[in-house]
Parts: sequence; C-alpha cells; structure tokens
Amino acid sequence: MSKTYSQLVDPDAGRVGAAIYADEDIYEAEMDRIFGQSWLFLAHQSMLPKRGDYLTTTMGDDPVVVVNKGGGEYAAFMNQCRHRGMRICRADQGNARAFTCSYHGWVYDLQGNLTQVPHEEDGYLSKLDKGRMGATQVPRIVCFRGFVFGTWSSDLPDFEEYLGDMVWYFDSFADRWENNEVLGAANRWTIDCNWKFPSEQFATDVYHAETSHVSALIAQGGDWVTAETKGLQFSSPGGHGTGFYLDDAPDMTDYGDAARAYRAASREREIERLGEHRAVHVRGHNTVFPNFSFLIGTNTFRVWQPRGPHQIEVMAWTLGDADAPDEVKDAMRRNALRTFSAGGIFEAEDGENWAEIQDVLKGRRARRSDFDFTMGLGAAGSEEGFPGRISNIYSEEAGRAFYRRWLELMEGGQQ
Repeated sequence: MSKTYSQLVDPDAGRVGAAIYADEDIYEAEMDRIFGQSWLFLAHQSMLPKRGDYLTTTMGDDPVVVVNKGGGEYAAFMNQCRHRGMRICRADQGNARAFTCSYHGWVYDLQGNLTQVPHEEDGYLSKLDKGRMGATQVPRIVCFRGFVFGTWSSDLPDFEEYLGDMVWYFDSFADRWENNEVLGAANRWTIDCNWKFPSEQFATDVYHAETSHVSALIAQGGDWVTAETKGLQFSSPGGHGTGFYLDDAPDMTDYGDAARAYRAASREREIERLGEHRAVHVRGHNTVFPNFSFLIGTNTFRVWQPRGPHQIEVMAWTLGDADAPDEVKDAMRRNALRTFSAGGIFEAEDGENWAEIQDVLKGRRARRSDFDFTMGLGAAGSEEGFPGRISNIYSEEAGRAFYRRWLELMEGGQQ
C-alpha cells in the first residue's frame, strides 16, 4: 500500500479511495484494528435456550464457539485446539457437555477449559499444565435485549455506551415485542464483495432503492419508494447508522386472513411500547459498526462476515414475536425469505451490485479511483423526537461517519 489510510479516506471532504475494498494489506490490518477493536454479534439468546447449547461462528475471520454455560451466562472461545490447531467443534450448532478435538482427543469444557488429555501420564509425564492450555477466550461477552455480542478488546466501553444514541434505533427492532425469538435456521451464502459495501449501505444508502429495487418494489405491489419519499438518516460517531422513511411504510408481510386481527392488535401494542415515532416511522435499514445489520419491516438481521478482501459470508436470520400465533411467525419467516435471503428479490439485486463493483476493482486504475461521499455534506443537524445527528434520508452522512470510525481505528485510535 503506497498511501496512508488518511490519504485514502477523507470523510470530511466526502472522499473514499477504492483501494480500501481490494487491498490485501488493508484487509489484514482490519482484522486486528477493526474486528479486534469492536463489539461483534455472536448469537441471539433464543438460538441457545438450554445449558450446553452451542453454535459456531466467526469474529472477523477467526472461528469461535459460542456456548450457553447456564445461569443466563454465555461463553465464547476460539474454535482452535491448543495442541495442533484443529477445530474443537466441527458442527454448526447443537448441545454438548464438552468438546473433543477429533485430531488427538483433547477435551474442553463448556467454558473452553482443557479438562482431559490422552496419555497425560505416560506421554506428558504428568507435567502438562492444563490450566494454561485452555481455548483462547473471548474476554468480554454481553447479552443486550437478547442479542449476544463479544469483543476481544479490554479498552472498549460497555456495549450500551458503545451504541450511544443508536440504542434508541436498535430498540425499535430488538425491543418491539415483549418477547422475541429467532424464527427458523440461519440463511448462509457467499457474495464476492468486500464486507464494507453491505455494512455501509445498510447504514446510509437509501438512495439506491428507487433505482436498484424498482422491479422488486413493483413485484411487491407498491411504488412507495420514489424520489419524493420523505425520511431521515441517523449517524453516530461510533460508525453506526440508520435510514428510515417518515411515511407510514407498509408492512410487506402477508399474514393471511386468520392472522390479520392479531397483526392489527400487535401494531397498537408496538405503538404503546415504543411510541409512534419508532413503531411506525423508524422502519428502515441499520448497521451497528462494523458488520451487524438489521431491517425493520422485514424482520431480518445479519452479519457480513469477511472472508478475505474480495468475499463475504452472509449469515441472516428472521426475528419474530415469540408470543405470536404460529401462522404469524410462519408469515414473518416466509416474508424475510422472499425479500432478504439468499433467494430474496431485494437481496439478489443488492448482491449483484456489490459483486459487480468488486469485479471492476480487479482493474489497476479502478483501484486508484476515489468514490464520492458528498451527498448532504454539511447539512446534518438535529430533529425533534429523533436522537443524535440527523440528516435527510437522501444523504451520505452516516456513510461518512462509518468511514470516519474506520479511519480512527485503522490509525490506532479508540472510542
């Protein structure tokens, strides 16, 4: 890399160098400086309801095991045996009393502590210090509104402080119902693009909808996203962002005749719980920096897991009201699959855009270009009833904040 990070990214001027999406050295630095210095999504509590329930995921590109260790507490540790580096757990999810490495049989408990080693007496002469050979722990875990996050950093503020004003917007999704749960299994697929493209889009880019999604919107039976659509955008110094319409955006879920009465009653409860601003109007797309995103209205949330500078693995779920009738839960799940999943009509259009951009960045001159982030520059301020820094929905204020946080971490700063 011939340029410094600040030469490549200048959020105050609205300029981002294309090289940050394609450079191998930048990607390697991001794994330590971005993903090693941020709170990262691990699981939802409904995915791990019982003691011993576990799932495997990644923090950046590091594989980890997340476990319900009982008593409302969770553990997460590297999915890597301390002997020769084999995965401790090779399943996506399940329930276990312990984890046994399939290479040499080392056994780890639900907190990642090494408990048993074959031939400990005759092979290791009873000298192996098992207390020092446990799996590498994720040192800080939090369960916030049922969402489990972890960080490798001891210096980050607590999660709620990390969110800042984003808490108000996050709660419009995570606290919409008294009890929520994940509906069905994760959708997982890969897209040949850099992780920052989708993370940034979900934080800031409503601008693309009327062009990229025109066919999907027609298929959904509406033209409610147009150049005249009014809305707002929130941006955070922590890199988080959200864009939402002020119009009463339609609920795109077809609940069927049997469930429509429930849905009408539920909407009244949501307004009572959240207030009309959040229950009705804050129904857009959101990113918690760096790579956790959610969409209100289609009830999907996801992580954009980096798999090198040119590819991501998407892990997406549907969140629903745990107290809803089964037909409502099924309608929510099917709607999320129809709109935002590996085969979703909106998701396919987004993925094609990101993959095409990444393909263009194979070119040398393309990687030397700059991208323009000047939309709404200098126009952000405040809006009564909406916390934080607010701009027009057609703005790149949250995108600039996303890259300002990226630059701060890449240059070694902390929040």
